[in-house]
Amino acid sequence: MKISIYEDNERLSQLLCMLIEATEGMQLLSSYGDCLEALQNTQLNRPDVIIMDIDMPQKLGTEAVFEIKSKFPEVKIIMHTVFDEDEHLFESLSKGADGYILKKDSPTRLIEAIREVLAGGAPMSPFIATKVLQSFRKQSPKDTYSLTAREIEVLNLVAKGFSYRMISIELDISVETVRRHIKNSYQKLHVQSGPEAVAKAIKEGII
Repeated sequence: MKISIYEDNERLSQLLCMLIEATEGMQLLSSYGDCLEALQNTQLNRPDVIIMDIDMPQKLGTEAVFEIKSKFPEVKIIMHTVFDEDEHLFESLSKGADGYILKKDSPTRLIEAIREVLAGGAPMSPFIATKVLQSFRKQSPKDTYSLTAREIEVLNLVAKGFSYRMISIELDISVETVRRHIKNSYQKLHVQSGPEAVAKAIKEGII
Protein backbone atom coordinates (compact mmCIF):
# COMPACT_ATOMS: atom_id res chain seq x y z
CA MET A 1 0.00 0.00 0.00
CA LYS A 2 1.65 3.21 -1.18
CA ILE A 3 0.62 6.27 0.84
CA SER A 4 1.02 10.03 0.31
CA ILE A 5 0.25 12.56 3.05
CA TYR A 6 -0.85 16.20 2.76
CA GLU A 7 -0.65 17.93 6.14
CA ASP A 8 0.57 21.46 6.90
CA ASN A 9 1.04 20.88 10.64
CA GLU A 10 4.67 19.78 10.71
CA ARG A 11 4.48 17.90 14.01
CA LEU A 12 1.36 16.00 12.99
CA SER A 13 2.86 15.28 9.58
CA GLN A 14 5.92 13.73 11.23
CA LEU A 15 3.72 11.59 13.48
CA LEU A 16 1.66 10.38 10.52
CA CYS A 17 4.81 9.54 8.59
CA MET A 18 6.15 7.54 11.52
CA LEU A 19 2.82 5.76 11.86
CA ILE A 20 2.73 4.73 8.20
CA GLU A 21 6.37 3.66 8.15
CA ALA A 22 5.86 1.54 11.26
CA THR A 23 2.86 -0.28 9.80
CA GLU A 24 3.55 -3.54 8.02
CA GLY A 25 2.43 -3.58 4.41
CA MET A 26 2.39 0.21 4.07
CA GLN A 27 4.93 2.32 2.22
CA LEU A 28 5.21 6.07 2.72
CA LEU A 29 5.86 7.70 -0.65
CA SER A 30 5.99 11.33 0.44
CA SER A 31 4.49 14.03 2.64
CA TYR A 32 3.66 17.59 1.65
CA GLY A 33 2.93 20.79 3.56
CA ASP A 34 0.57 22.10 0.89
CA CYS A 35 -1.42 20.70 -2.02
CA LEU A 36 -0.51 23.22 -4.71
CA GLU A 37 1.05 20.49 -6.86
CA ALA A 38 -1.06 17.59 -5.65
CA LEU A 39 -2.11 16.59 -9.18
CA GLN A 40 1.48 16.55 -10.45
CA ASN A 41 2.65 14.67 -7.37
CA THR A 42 -0.04 12.05 -7.88
CA GLN A 43 0.87 11.61 -11.52
CA LEU A 44 4.53 11.18 -10.59
CA ASN A 45 4.20 8.90 -7.56
CA ARG A 46 0.91 7.06 -8.22
CA PRO A 47 -0.08 6.44 -4.58
CA ASP A 48 -2.75 3.92 -3.68
CA VAL A 49 -4.09 6.15 -0.90
CA ILE A 50 -3.79 9.85 -0.14
CA ILE A 51 -4.32 11.25 3.36
CA MET A 52 -5.57 14.81 2.80
CA ASP A 53 -6.07 17.67 5.25
CA ILE A 54 -8.75 20.22 4.32
CA ASP A 55 -7.41 23.51 5.67
CA MET A 56 -4.17 23.74 3.71
CA PRO A 57 -2.24 26.95 2.87
CA GLN A 58 -3.05 28.68 -0.44
CA LYS A 59 -5.25 25.86 -1.68
CA LEU A 60 -7.91 23.82 0.13
CA GLY A 61 -7.60 20.07 0.28
CA THR A 62 -11.09 19.72 -1.21
CA GLU A 63 -9.91 21.50 -4.37
CA ALA A 64 -7.02 19.08 -4.68
CA VAL A 65 -9.36 16.13 -4.19
CA PHE A 66 -11.49 17.23 -7.12
CA GLU A 67 -8.45 17.69 -9.37
CA ILE A 68 -6.94 14.32 -8.45
CA LYS A 69 -10.20 12.39 -8.75
CA SER A 70 -10.89 13.96 -12.16
CA LYS A 71 -7.65 12.49 -13.53
CA PHE A 72 -7.02 9.51 -11.25
CA PRO A 73 -10.38 8.18 -10.01
CA GLU A 74 -8.75 4.95 -8.88
CA VAL A 75 -6.64 6.74 -6.26
CA LYS A 76 -8.33 6.57 -2.85
CA ILE A 77 -8.46 9.78 -0.81
CA ILE A 78 -9.21 9.96 2.90
CA MET A 79 -9.86 13.38 4.42
CA HIS A 80 -8.03 13.75 7.74
CA THR A 81 -9.28 16.90 9.41
CA VAL A 82 -10.47 18.70 12.53
CA PHE A 83 -13.62 19.87 10.73
CA ASP A 84 -16.78 18.00 11.67
CA GLU A 85 -19.29 20.50 10.22
CA ASP A 86 -21.75 19.46 7.52
CA GLU A 87 -20.35 22.04 5.08
CA HIS A 88 -16.85 20.55 4.97
CA LEU A 89 -18.06 16.97 5.16
CA PHE A 90 -20.49 17.11 2.25
CA GLU A 91 -18.22 19.29 0.13
CA SER A 92 -15.45 16.71 0.55
CA LEU A 93 -17.73 13.82 -0.37
CA SER A 94 -19.16 15.69 -3.36
CA LYS A 95 -15.62 16.39 -4.63
CA GLY A 96 -14.86 12.68 -4.57
CA ALA A 97 -13.33 11.88 -1.17
CA ASP A 98 -13.53 8.17 -0.31
CA GLY A 99 -13.39 8.56 3.46
CA TYR A 100 -13.55 11.15 6.24
CA ILE A 101 -11.60 10.67 9.46
CA LEU A 102 -11.35 13.23 12.26
CA LYS A 103 -7.94 14.05 13.69
CA LYS A 104 -9.25 13.50 17.22
CA ASP A 105 -9.72 9.80 16.38
CA SER A 106 -6.98 7.38 17.39
CA PRO A 107 -4.03 6.73 15.03
CA THR A 108 -5.21 3.12 14.87
CA ARG A 109 -8.47 4.30 13.29
CA LEU A 110 -6.55 5.98 10.46
CA ILE A 111 -4.64 2.76 9.73
CA GLU A 112 -7.92 0.85 9.74
CA ALA A 113 -9.39 3.45 7.38
CA ILE A 114 -6.55 2.98 4.88
CA ARG A 115 -7.10 -0.77 4.82
CA GLU A 116 -10.86 -0.31 4.65
CA VAL A 117 -10.77 2.12 1.72
CA LEU A 118 -8.50 -0.19 -0.28
CA ALA A 119 -10.99 -2.99 0.33
CA GLY A 120 -13.70 -0.88 -1.29
CA GLY A 121 -15.15 0.67 1.85
CA ALA A 122 -15.95 4.28 2.74
CA PRO A 123 -14.33 4.78 6.16
CA MET A 124 -15.72 7.50 8.40
CA SER A 125 -15.38 8.52 12.01
CA PRO A 126 -18.45 7.36 14.00
CA PHE A 127 -19.59 10.96 14.52
CA ILE A 128 -19.31 11.65 10.77
CA ALA A 129 -21.13 8.45 9.82
CA THR A 130 -24.00 9.51 12.09
CA LYS A 131 -24.17 12.89 10.34
CA VAL A 132 -24.39 11.21 6.94
CA LEU A 133 -27.19 8.92 8.11
CA GLN A 134 -29.10 11.85 9.64
CA SER A 135 -28.79 13.75 6.38
CA PHE A 136 -30.39 10.89 4.45
CA ARG A 137 -33.18 10.59 7.01
CA LYS A 138 -33.99 14.30 6.66
CA GLN A 139 -34.65 13.86 2.96
CA SER A 140 -38.40 13.35 2.93
CA PRO A 141 -39.60 10.68 0.54
CA LYS A 142 -41.58 11.86 -2.48
CA ASP A 143 -45.36 11.96 -2.05
CA THR A 144 -46.90 9.49 -4.49
CA TYR A 145 -50.44 10.51 -3.48
CA SER A 146 -51.22 6.82 -2.84
CA LEU A 147 -51.02 6.06 -6.57
CA THR A 148 -50.63 2.37 -7.29
CA ALA A 149 -47.72 1.04 -9.34
CA ARG A 150 -50.13 0.39 -12.22
CA GLU A 151 -51.57 3.93 -12.07
CA ILE A 152 -48.05 5.36 -12.20
CA GLU A 153 -47.26 3.07 -15.13
CA VAL A 154 -50.35 4.33 -16.99
CA LEU A 155 -49.43 7.97 -16.27
CA ASN A 156 -45.94 7.33 -17.65
CA LEU A 157 -47.43 6.10 -20.91
CA VAL A 158 -49.87 9.04 -21.07
CA ALA A 159 -46.85 11.34 -20.66
CA LYS A 160 -45.23 9.60 -23.65
CA GLY A 161 -48.27 10.36 -25.79
CA PHE A 162 -49.86 6.90 -25.76
CA SER A 163 -53.61 6.75 -26.49
CA TYR A 164 -55.92 4.75 -24.21
CA ARG A 165 -55.96 1.96 -26.80
CA MET A 166 -52.15 1.94 -27.13
CA ILE A 167 -51.84 1.78 -23.34
CA SER A 168 -54.27 -1.14 -23.20
CA ILE A 169 -52.18 -3.04 -25.77
CA GLU A 170 -48.88 -2.15 -24.09
CA LEU A 171 -50.06 -3.28 -20.63
CA ASP A 172 -52.36 -6.06 -21.87
CA ILE A 173 -55.42 -4.63 -20.12
CA SER A 174 -58.78 -3.40 -21.42
CA VAL A 175 -59.41 0.18 -22.49
CA GLU A 176 -62.00 0.41 -19.73
CA THR A 177 -59.36 -0.56 -17.17
CA VAL A 178 -57.09 2.15 -18.56
CA ARG A 179 -59.90 4.69 -18.12
CA ARG A 180 -60.44 3.54 -14.54
CA HIS A 181 -56.75 3.90 -13.69
CA ILE A 182 -56.65 7.39 -15.15
CA LYS A 183 -59.85 8.42 -13.36
CA ASN A 184 -58.39 7.18 -10.07
CA SER A 185 -55.20 9.14 -10.78
CA TYR A 186 -57.21 12.34 -11.34
CA GLN A 187 -58.93 11.93 -7.98
CA LYS A 188 -55.74 11.14 -6.07
CA LEU A 189 -53.77 13.99 -7.68
CA HIS A 190 -56.71 16.42 -7.32
CA VAL A 191 -56.69 17.38 -11.01
CA GLN A 192 -59.29 17.55 -13.78
CA SER A 193 -57.45 16.54 -16.96
CA GLY A 194 -54.78 14.27 -18.42
CA PRO A 195 -52.23 17.01 -19.11
CA GLU A 196 -52.74 18.40 -15.61
CA ALA A 197 -52.25 14.93 -14.11
CA VAL A 198 -49.06 14.37 -16.11
CA ALA A 199 -47.71 17.83 -15.26
CA LYS A 200 -48.31 17.32 -11.54
CA ALA A 201 -46.84 13.80 -11.59
CA ILE A 202 -43.69 15.11 -13.27
CA LYS A 203 -43.44 18.11 -10.91
CA GLU A 204 -43.78 15.86 -7.86
CA GLY A 205 -41.17 13.44 -9.20
CA ILE A 206 -43.66 10.57 -9.46
CA ILE A 207 -42.87 9.95 -13.12
